[in-house]
Amino acid sequence: MGITQFSRVKMHYTLKLDNGEILETTENDEPLEFIYGVGEIIPGLERELEGMNPGEEKHIVVPPEEAYGPRNPNAVITVPREEFPVEGELEEGMIFRLRREDGMVMSVTIAGVSENDVTLDLNHPLAGKTLHFDVKIEEVEEPEA
Repeated sequence: MGITQFSRVKMHYTLKLDNGEILETTENDEPLEFIYGVGEIIPGLERELEGMNPGEEKHIVVPPEEAYGPRNPNAVITVPREEFPVEGELEEGMIFRLRREDGMVMSVTIAGVSENDVTLDLNHPLAGKTLHFDVKIEEVEEPEA
């Protein structure tokens, strides 16, 4: 049975960037399990999986617009160091998960640190990146009635 709306899917994958750098893989781990068609995975990947069957493999290229979006230069802000809610040594490139006022959690990357300020990049770390997935479908369960 191929993947259709609301199928429960188990899939192994390896995620790479354009330069071949591996960001994530389930190769020596449990497969990713998700419900197809409800937005649990990025749209560009989800669309390409439709109709695939157990045992099938595919290379899928997902442009930024169908993944985490393009980088937004306006999503880089500078805050006074005393207002940054993390104690200790801060270095450029560090990633933190912060809770917004509305309760949502978001990742922020330190883009720069000075004695008085911290520059934060609020873009998703994969914003603006083309993603390359090598996928293998392990299981497809029919949607429940």
